[in-house]
Amino acid sequence: MDEHREHHDDHRDEAQLTVLIVPDCPNAPVIEERIALALDGRSVDVEVVEVADQEQAARLGMTGSPTVLINGVDPFAVPDTAASLSCRLYRGTDGRIDRAPSVTDLQDALNAVDTTADDECPPMDAAGRGGRGRLAPAAGGLRAVQQAVLRHFAATGTAPSADDLHVVAAAHERTATDVLAGLAAEDFLTLDDHGHIRAAYPFSAAPTSHRVRLAGGIEAWSMCAVDALGIPDMLGTDAVITSADPVTGDTITVTSTHGQMTWHPTTAVVYIGQRSCTGPAADIACGALNFFTSPGTARSWAERNPDYTGKAVDQAQAEALGRSIFGSLLTASEPAAQLTPPEPCE
Repeated sequence: MDEHREHHDDHRDEAQLTVLIVPDCPNAPVIEERIALALDGRSVDVEVVEVADQEQAARLGMTGSPTVLINGVDPFAVPDTAASLSCRLYRGTDGRIDRAPSVTDLQDALNAVDTTADDECPPMDAAGRGGRGRLAPAAGGLRAVQQAVLRHFAATGTAPSADDLHVVAAAHERTATDVLAGLAAEDFLTLDDHGHIRAAYPFSAAPTSHRVRLAGGIEAWSMCAVDALGIPDMLGTDAVITSADPVTGDTITVTSTHGQMTWHPTTAVVYIGQRSCTGPAADIACGALNFFTSPGTARSWAERNPDYTGKAVDQAQAEALGRSIFGSLLTASEPAAQLTPPEPCE
């Protein structure tokens, strides 16, 4: 590594932050200040690396200066963006373009890592699949069809048919059936034996334990608790989430109003777990990603289900994980890589 800066401590947190910049990058002071504010005295190892050439940028995963890596993964990665020494721009959750991630976005990314830091294979890895998370790549119409599927769920509460997606797929010179198969192969959605959409994260075509009522009156099912928490931010709408504690049967309600969530009961938590490191999330994780009325009932459920490994997280961590996975699914444009300008940093 080329350069090391402060924030080293004898008692390190699980997270490791690496900031990749070009020499004399004008945005370096901005990102360093925001990281310091996001950490707020928290013990995390931060390393700043100056990247001098394109080969090094490609090797380290730098897609513009500055690039932030958390445990070696870029939580703000834009699909299909090539390695670059150019200035990098970031689109915040409010849609604004900035020279670095906001303090809030940095905190959310760190919180999302915290929910999985102790697990051998992190469940609901928001920054997995090469940094893509749940956002399908633009190539071959995958993202366009994925977004059309999600909008159909949001508008109707039900899954679209292949016929409903024909025009979108045809614009990319493909059939809807072909594109849906590609999305299923990469676990952006799941299909039944007849090729019909069974789920498109965060939505489920079949009833689940998690019901989401949108501000306009549409009701939809979500695949799991984390998916439900990501829907209001993804759609930019108010919503009421209702679920049931798997142990007691008691109702948990989460009301999202103008981006702020209120939980009832106030002691409610979310269990984050999975039973395998490989396979579709619908099969290996969604059965464990539940709301519980308290940490005690979450522990009781975990003891009764030893095939799942994980832990209960608090409300703020669960909300942050939902936002980080699903918040940008409908706002990412085609090609999203245009957010990084081609001119060099000077």
